[in-house]
Amino acid sequence: MTTTTRRGRALAIVALAAAALVAGTSGTAAATPRGWTSDVRLIAFNDFHGNLEPPSGSSGRITLSDGKTVDAGGAAYLATHLKNLRSQARDSILLSAGDNIGGSPAVSALFHDEPTIEFLNSLDVKASAIGNHELDEGYEELKRMIRGGCHPKDGCQFRKSFKGAKFPMLAANMTFEKTGVPALMPFSIEFSGLMPIGIIGVPLKDLPTVVSAEAVKGLKFEDEVKAIDRTANLLDRLGVKAQVVLLHQGDNTEGGGPNDCKTTPGPARDIAQRASAKVDAIFTGHSHQQYVCSINDPSGKPRPVLQGASFGRILSVVDAKIDWWTRDIIRSTVKPFNQVVTRDVPEDRATKALVEEAKTKAAPIAGRKIGTISADIMRAAAPSGESQLGNMIADAQLESTKSAGAQIALMNPGGVRADLVFKGPEGDGVVTYGEAYTVQPFANILQTVSLTGAQIKTVLEQQFQTGPDGAAIMRILQPSSTLKYTWTASAPKGSRISGITVAGQPVQDSTKYRVTVNNFLQGGGDGFTELSKGTELTGGAIDLDSFIDYLAKNPNAAPPATDRITAK
Repeated sequence: MTTTTRRGRALAIVALAAAALVAGTSGTAAATPRGWTSDVRLIAFNDFHGNLEPPSGSSGRITLSDGKTVDAGGAAYLATHLKNLRSQARDSILLSAGDNIGGSPAVSALFHDEPTIEFLNSLDVKASAIGNHELDEGYEELKRMIRGGCHPKDGCQFRKSFKGAKFPMLAANMTFEKTGVPALMPFSIEFSGLMPIGIIGVPLKDLPTVVSAEAVKGLKFEDEVKAIDRTANLLDRLGVKAQVVLLHQGDNTEGGGPNDCKTTPGPARDIAQRASAKVDAIFTGHSHQQYVCSINDPSGKPRPVLQGASFGRILSVVDAKIDWWTRDIIRSTVKPFNQVVTRDVPEDRATKALVEEAKTKAAPIAGRKIGTISADIMRAAAPSGESQLGNMIADAQLESTKSAGAQIALMNPGGVRADLVFKGPEGDGVVTYGEAYTVQPFANILQTVSLTGAQIKTVLEQQFQTGPDGAAIMRILQPSSTLKYTWTASAPKGSRISGITVAGQPVQDSTKYRVTVNNFLQGGGDGFTELSKGTELTGGAIDLDSFIDYLAKNPNAAPPATDRITAK
């Protein structure tokens, strides 16, 4: 019997059990005194991205409410904090809001994230939504992550076999485009004692805009609220009254600590305000922010909406009581909070052994020296939107594609995954292959296309977008040193960009320029549809290879100035 068949039968059995509860409602209600409750602790994380080792730089710190920071993250520390949280509750359920894999450091990514799945299995994760990064390598690879088996090209490199995830990966709004059939399970049912809890997984409906077109070919993503409402109604008919959503969509914040709610208006709040009142809690992800909010559902009742940053730095917790009479969560008892995964606790031995195994097996590749830097090179954006590391990567991509006539290069900020941290004096600023891989893990292909000056302006105007909820979204492309321009926030949409120059010369609308981007951007990713209209396409190197070559040719590389874009 295949893993898929086993899981399908398990789901059917659970559904039948829930239906049996419905059928016996009158008898159960008569035998159950009013006021009887059971406690449940729901624990979740989001956007782990294969960070088995403690993440470095700003990616390994959490900002507290008072503005101070604390080092956080690391699988062995997360496992210990999880054990402590579980020890405080009789019943607990561990969940994930997606992006467990993809965009991962080399210690996991070199093995197609199999070590991370093994780690999550060891934690006894009960269910996970899929995020956009679960589809980085396409639907077939996602199925392999679920079912197990060796990679079709690379085989099993981490261990002799790979059994896949022991937990279901959920997507209530993902179907096959031609048939409308669900591409993954929409929900699972877990039990707290005798009480069933429905777990609904929902990736963002705009997922196709943040992965390559090939990765989601043949798949369709429905509006999140429609999918939640439909699934919540189905669970309700099955007698599953307590319901939780794992939503891989999130809001941004204006600072604040792990348990503050300083979110700006965004898609997660919009979804939370409109999604079925049958849902009792919403764990979010995708935006890598930290917040604990209470947002009224459509019936006016408050419910928790929370997110735990990223990279295993926070565990999000919802404590609640379930009424035995109604089998539903009592909203007034809900207590949500974020627990920082600090590094002042002992490392979990079994997890540490798994991480060391992955590090040892990856070391021959990951530990190779590829260059040196003279100081930290950070991915944090300046007020203009550009960053030191983004600028350096764009410079590397331009240098790599000059043979294709490239005059400028543009890098998507979401593809820059970590800082390059200077290690001195003992480390002498050495950059290893593993560190460079952590910065650029997606293996995108560089492509050089011809665009007119007018098209370049359109591309830059597309940096200012409007989200599905009407909120403003700003995605500033990281420019090579040959491109300079000004953007004005107060200007009307479509007229924010001015003063564009290439190599110091004003851009002419009708003149053609050679522009290098990665294949994700060239396919219209992140909403940059104008880039897909480029002509005379010339393929280039893998983006990571161009970055490695650049570091090799520029020893003791210094952080580039962030003076290419002027913001007004």
